[in-house]
Amino acid sequence: MIDLRLLREDPDRVRASQRARGEDVALVDALLSADERRRSSGVRFDELRSEQKALGKLIPKATPEERAELLQKAEQLKTDVKAAEAEQNDADETARKLLLQLGNIVHTDVPVGGEEDFVVLETHGTIRDFAAEGFEPKDHLELGEALGAIDVERGAKVSGSRFYYLTGVGALLELALVNAAIAQATEAGFIPMLTPALVRPRAMEGTGFLGQAAENVYHLEKDDYYLVGTSEVPLAAYHMDEIIEADKLPLRYAGFSPCFRREAGTYGKDTRGIFRVHQFDKVEMFSYVAPEDAEAEHKRLLEWEKQWLTGLELPFQVIDVATGDLGASASRKFDCEAWIPTQGKYRELTSASNCDSFQARRLSVRMRDDQGGKKVVQPLATLNGTLCAVPRTIVAILENHQLADGSVRVPEMLRPYLGGREVLEPIAK
Repeated sequence: MIDLRLLREDPDRVRASQRARGEDVALVDALLSADERRRSSGVRFDELRSEQKALGKLIPKATPEERAELLQKAEQLKTDVKAAEAEQNDADETARKLLLQLGNIVHTDVPVGGEEDFVVLETHGTIRDFAAEGFEPKDHLELGEALGAIDVERGAKVSGSRFYYLTGVGALLELALVNAAIAQATEAGFIPMLTPALVRPRAMEGTGFLGQAAENVYHLEKDDYYLVGTSEVPLAAYHMDEIIEADKLPLRYAGFSPCFRREAGTYGKDTRGIFRVHQFDKVEMFSYVAPEDAEAEHKRLLEWEKQWLTGLELPFQVIDVATGDLGASASRKFDCEAWIPTQGKYRELTSASNCDSFQARRLSVRMRDDQGGKKVVQPLATLNGTLCAVPRTIVAILENHQLADGSVRVPEMLRPYLGGREVLEPIAK
């Protein structure tokens, strides 16, 4: 959530952010009104409680005649205090609910617009000219089936559409990718983590996934648990309700987990193969830093993602995601999009988001710092970056490194994790 002081001091900035996101601007004024009610009801409650305590000290000293009048006044004050407390609690809850609906304040450098209004920041690698090589590229599913690596038919038979099996070299390729990603992250100073796939509502709400993203979340109603769509959720909640000493920062974690997404509203898009699926595995980077270090850490996460994609020898571009395509918790997001030959366009493979103190405020993750000899406790900043979303990375590798005979060249970086294999060969039928 945002800092309420910012809302009070600069509501126009918050309105502009909401407008840029394409969200409800009226929410800002509703929250200002609720905040004023919350504060005034708090003052009223404190005044009545103070009066009640003062009266309580007078009663034992009063004469019998005075005591009867004071006791009558005390009964009325008791009723008034109870009503004021109920009003304060109701005002607090109303303000809290409205505050949770408000997205993070977008960074001033983020391009304004919708999904297609991103800005390309960098382009890396060379797109292959398959026509010049003398053959038509196959898509990842055709290649994967020939390699004995992907089985979507049985995935659909067992679990329904958008589920799949990775078999043989497909399973080995996933394990190679995960191990290589964890190795890179560990070398960069990240602590490897295996995280829960089921979380309580507060963890999901605290990371901002029960607002605009709620339609894509799987909820187990009987147990009131949520299946995570990314290990960002359990990693963000890992230090929930904790105070971290400033000299321990930055804290960096690399989480590996299964991810579950409904992909609501996307039927008809990317339905072939394993590009957009309901369950997949992912390696996610997550950082806790001091607020003043957040922008620099954002750039570091992006550099680690670029290092990863360069190591996989994939052509890709880096984009600055537009305001209307940001998640609720991100103030700015960079995506790395790999070239997918059979689609003839770049598609998202990784992303890096700066959430500032938005998630930390919701999850009560704070830092304690020494400022001028005084210990100050304040929210810290959180950031997240996808290092390897396995199915999409497999899609990009198969299509970009395919050979004319249907085999696939293994990028050098992955060969040590695949028993030295240099090429994945189609299986005999």
